[in-house]
Amino acid sequence: MLKIRNRNDSPAIFRLLFHRGAVILLDTDICVALLRGHRPVLDHRLATAAEVAVAFMTAAELFYGAEKSARPLQNRTLVEEFLLTLPVLHTDLAILRRFGALKADIDRSGLPLPDADILIAATAIVQADP
Repeated sequence: MLKIRNRNDSPAIFRLLFHRGAVILLDTDICVALLRGHRPVLDHRLATAAEVAVAFMTAAELFYGAEKSARPLQNRTLVEEFLLTLPVLHTDLAILRRFGALKADIDRSGLPLPDADILIAATAIVQADP
């Protein structure tokens, strides 16, 4: 069961889950930092030899951010070019089942967490332990 003490814990938990498998699953915040050229994140990425990927939901969130930005065309192109450089993991029944279990656990905990974050976590968990 996924243990989340508060809303601010979730990104750290997700990042921990991403590193369990053979592929590092980048979350949306990390992708945005890479796209913005944030030096510490770029340096860490360059120093990491592991394969990286993004979940389908992360790709969707990146496109959403591009569309609501002040420069949607430019940012949409940037997102498309970025997504061409790494695999996008698509959903399947295993991910959807894990989403259901995670969401039920999180609902019982009483802590609100967006479905998008739960889908990304479910993708990471299934990727790490199919």
